[in-house]
Amino acid sequence: MLTSQNAEWFETPLGQHLLFREQRYFDQAVSDVFGFNAVQIGLAHLDFLRNSRIPLRLRCETAAADVLADPMFLPFESQSLDLVLMPHVLEYSANPHQVLREAGRVLRPEGRLLLAGFNPRSLWGLARALQGGERGFPWNGTFLNISRVKDWMALLGLEVAAGSMCCYRPPINRDNWLRRLRFMEPAGDRWWAMGGGVYFLQAVKRVQGMNIIQPQWSTPVTRRLLSPAAKVIDIKHYRMRRER
Repeated sequence: MLTSQNAEWFETPLGQHLLFREQRYFDQAVSDVFGFNAVQIGLAHLDFLRNSRIPLRLRCETAAADVLADPMFLPFESQSLDLVLMPHVLEYSANPHQVLREAGRVLRPEGRLLLAGFNPRSLWGLARALQGGERGFPWNGTFLNISRVKDWMALLGLEVAAGSMCCYRPPINRDNWLRRLRFMEPAGDRWWAMGGGVYFLQAVKRVQGMNIIQPQWSTPVTRRLLSPAAKVIDIKHYRMRRER
């Protein structure tokens, strides 16, 4: 699992570049979510909920957090949270589908899930494929296709409401090169929309309501299945019984 033990990487030039982009996105996204309870799962040393208006905000992780827990088994009641935020949790989990299932369980109806993931179809994904996980974090995770994550969400009743991407620059861990390549951010957003190194997804938990079926007393099912001739006979028989 991705934890605050990887905090030192976020102090590198590349880590600072990623953190700046993600913090800006989450600051804007959480400000539009209302409710009473919000939880950030993973990266507890970073406060991605700092701009939230929700009064109770907790950070959950396996160590050094407000709540100590595995994201596959969250210690929250079902339908108790208004907002769940997961920065790069899925790609470092042994069972990402179960993590999403737990997020869906603890969200109340119309609650919101925000997540960030590394995009395998990007320059970041290419760097990971060429060098594997030998470089350590963040390359030692399993980058998941955004389409796969969306399919999982759909199966769990989580409807994708918005999405975005960032980090179109190649993952070069040098300040001077990152500055020189800053033009790639607006260019990538315009010309290579699905090629960002990081994707964001916002999903809403939908709960299907019950449809009340009114009985059709005037046309019973058995009556509708009869032929016209049979209906006439049936009506005559009913009148004869009443006359008696």
